[in-house]
Amino acid sequence: MIVEEVKKAVFLDRDGCISPDNFGLKPDPEKYHLYPYTIEALRILQNLGYMLIIVTNQAGIAKGYFDLETLEKVHAKLRELLNNEGIILTDIYYSPYLETGTVPPFNIAHEDRKPGLGMFYKALRDHPFDPNKSWMLGDRKSDVYFGKKAGLKTVLLLSGHGKEELLTGFEGWEYTPDFIAENLLTAAKLIQMLTK
Repeated sequence: MIVEEVKKAVFLDRDGCISPDNFGLKPDPEKYHLYPYTIEALRILQNLGYMLIIVTNQAGIAKGYFDLETLEKVHAKLRELLNNEGIILTDIYYSPYLETGTVPPFNIAHEDRKPGLGMFYKALRDHPFDPNKSWMLGDRKSDVYFGKKAGLKTVLLLSGHGKEELLTGFEGWEYTPDFIAENLLTAAKLIQMLTK
């Protein structure tokens, strides 16, 4: 009898996690770039056997700042940068929704927008994995809530908006992160240590 190894995943926010959150109102795919430590961090996670899955809120679409075609070009550039270094993303999921947006049909409340679990359930359907062996890494409260509600271990990154999120000291937070890390590389090394 062949026993298939249970798959595990690391969910990654995009802006403020693997790349700077300073893309502006009109993102230029050619100018998209990663943090200097992103490749090393993702290589550690990939070598540990984790699927790498990006889950990103992109409310700029609902606000009319950019369109789906531009976002797809940004993600093509992202994949190119990673593929050139031997890093393979399992998938990218994004939510273009925001209830207060101005562009239909995206100006609605939607389960795909973190901390809703729409993107998590899509990933679980497309790439079955064990949530108990998986992680969520991101720089916002919504990332922590997304991970905790999905049964993932969570790391709040202090890159991006992480330091701002910590100003309240978790006062009023329904969920708190399992760990806090300076950035994606620190988080990857933490996971590496805990995985051994």
